[in-house]
Amino acid sequence: MKILFAIQGTGNGHLSRARDVYPALSKYGDVDVLISGIQADVDVPFPVKYRMYGMSFIFGKHGGVDIWDTARKLKLSRLLKDIKELPVEQYDLVINDFEPVSAWACKRKKLPCISLSHQCAVLHKNAPKPKLADPMGQLVLRHYAPVSAAYGFHFKNFGDDIFTPLIRKEIRELTPVDNGHYTVYLPAYDDETIVKNLSKFPDAKWEVFSKHNKEPFTTGNVSVRKIDNRAFIESMASSTGVLCGAGFEGPAEAMYLGKKVLVIPMLTQYEQQCNAAGAAAMGATVIKTLDQKYMATIGQWLKEGKPIAVNYPDMTEQIISQIINKHTLSNHRSDKPITNETAYLPA
Repeated sequence: MKILFAIQGTGNGHLSRARDVYPALSKYGDVDVLISGIQADVDVPFPVKYRMYGMSFIFGKHGGVDIWDTARKLKLSRLLKDIKELPVEQYDLVINDFEPVSAWACKRKKLPCISLSHQCAVLHKNAPKPKLADPMGQLVLRHYAPVSAAYGFHFKNFGDDIFTPLIRKEIRELTPVDNGHYTVYLPAYDDETIVKNLSKFPDAKWEVFSKHNKEPFTTGNVSVRKIDNRAFIESMASSTGVLCGAGFEGPAEAMYLGKKVLVIPMLTQYEQQCNAAGAAAMGATVIKTLDQKYMATIGQWLKEGKPIAVNYPDMTEQIISQIINKHTLSNHRSDKPITNETAYLPA
């Protein structure tokens, strides 16, 4: 069986999860990997057949997506060309982790595309949502990468085909300890903002992993270094707590390692607002922005925050087996159009 595994390359969570999904898929056939997007900072330990520009949301430096930079770097003609030319018809199964090129290529050719992502779980009717509705954010999330069936990951199991987080083997093999520092990953903030605010807590030792600076430096009790997968997970495993954006994999891994967690969702980013609601329901502390208004909350978290107890069993092989058995070529390829109404959400 020929399998196309298409991965979103904006951010690092999708690629981190793929490290465990790829070998599980490889047991069932020949797997070609597609990665699209221009915002990832980690590599993958397997061959990549297709590297595409895709459609990325560009991280800003003030707490949110840089809308203008995102628009400036959007190459629509290239995206449409890649969608048109990607030979999805050559594959018996397309597994998609919120990747738009393969999703729209399958939709264009009326072929099945199976989502294995966190985003479809976010859209589930039972998943936590922010108090403020965001119809445009929901629209983007639902139609960015339309699929014909969906299997999702969230902080808790909210329904059928929604699973607890896929914790990668690298994390499961760690032995957590507490060396007294706090690990920080806030890609939507620049180093100056992070250092200025965290320096207000001189009794805490901060280990910051920066998306915006390639040269390490230390200012008082705040050390800043470039993103490195191994260094980051070792820092997280030996930390007292983790301060991070409201992505999914980072907070989930911190919870699994028994760390107290504080998350800051990106401004005007609907998925992260939903993630923050989900993390809060688990017991994490959430603040809206990294500024003076929330310094007291950070201080309280440092003094009183508690680790979050979770049970995240390794279900990777089971989930992949379920998908393979249900979506084989002979049973599921057809000429029936995949519509937006049936795409994406198993609710």
